[in-house]
Amino acid sequence: MSYTKEDLLAIAETEHVKFVRLQFTDVNGTIKNVEVPVSQLDKALSNKMMFDGSSIDGFTRIEESDMLLYPDFNTWVIFPWTAEKGKVARLICDVYTPNLQPFTGDPRMNLKRVLKEMEAEGFTSFNLGPEPEFFLFKLDENGKPTLELNDNAGYFDLAPTDLGENCRRDIVLELESMGFEIEASHHEVASGQHEIDWKYADAVSACDNIQTFKLVVKTIARKHGLHATFMPKPIYGINGSGMHFNMSLFNEKGNAFYDENGKDGLSELAYHFIAGILRHAKGYTAVTNPTVNSYKRLVPGYEAPSYIAWSSSNRSPLVRIPSSRGLSTRVELRSVDPSANPYLSMAVVLRAGLDGIKRKLEVPAPIDRNIYSMTASELEENGIDQLPSDLSRALEALSKDQTIIDGLGERIYANFLELKNLEWDSYRTTVHAWEQEQYLELY
Repeated sequence: MSYTKEDLLAIAETEHVKFVRLQFTDVNGTIKNVEVPVSQLDKALSNKMMFDGSSIDGFTRIEESDMLLYPDFNTWVIFPWTAEKGKVARLICDVYTPNLQPFTGDPRMNLKRVLKEMEAEGFTSFNLGPEPEFFLFKLDENGKPTLELNDNAGYFDLAPTDLGENCRRDIVLELESMGFEIEASHHEVASGQHEIDWKYADAVSACDNIQTFKLVVKTIARKHGLHATFMPKPIYGINGSGMHFNMSLFNEKGNAFYDENGKDGLSELAYHFIAGILRHAKGYTAVTNPTVNSYKRLVPGYEAPSYIAWSSSNRSPLVRIPSSRGLSTRVELRSVDPSANPYLSMAVVLRAGLDGIKRKLEVPAPIDRNIYSMTASELEENGIDQLPSDLSRALEALSKDQTIIDGLGERIYANFLELKNLEWDSYRTTVHAWEQEQYLELY
């Protein structure tokens, strides 16, 4: 739905909205917000609301801290769970500098920049259908998260085995009341793990939806006495949580990935896009899998991809081509995890695919057998490389891939690299419980 300033002022009055959250996302993918009383809504809708950017990870220095929030009117939502104490609405914002220029350190604005590059190549839209997974853990008597799962269910199980079903159903109801078109909701493979899928949208709206989804999931889980986490691998020995990206590129003729006369119904452009995704996989992995913990998920044996390959007939490679054709033709990138900043991930993955199209990169042969069962020599024979095995190696690969650096922009790249190197160094120098268990008595 498209709103005007007058529409929102009228809705706020009619619906008795008391507060408005002006939301944006930092480089780490964390939602930030400035909450204002509804009396300040006119000022906010006039792009006059300022905040201190130097206090936000990866934004600005002290000497250039003042930033302006430009609300996207079409992201207006009234949170349904706030009505009893006065309604709270939400607007997602772009960040601008005091001289009214788009801030190059804003992840959402950066994605819009890359989308303009896409449009310059003759494409009209880039759609994303995400598949985020999450775990539900019990809370202790102090309201702190425990590592106790709330069920022992498995893939597609039902209550009473799936004790998270009521929580998941309430999440779906809240999302639908906020305008989400939910397509599926089910228990995932691991105990305590869940997935909710919704209809695809254009890239910016889809990333907005991911951020809103995370907020709703955590809020409703808390009301059920549970803690929802999008941590990629919270427990050793079971599957981690992914956030597969189902992507489709459109031009004036329709879905640019579809060609009814092409091999397997795919266009040459689709194959070039896949080739770009594979060619730059090492470079963008630090962005799509940005935490130390991300690399505990990207190991063989737990359904997460660790090898750089593609297929239309099995689920072990990095890239899969689902069987739907026509308008639903899409490329599924399976490595992305839900700790990723969706705006940055979308920008770099699109940049990788566009590079494949511009340079007409040739896609390698598909791998239609289980990669996890292949020997080292078979992997080498088939030219199958591996994703970075930890955050440090991923950051090194990023630093060598100018296409992906350009997808981030120099400011975001520099800030991202600084934050993530600090994270890795903290992890590297920490003495972990495993080391104490293994070595304290032995040596």
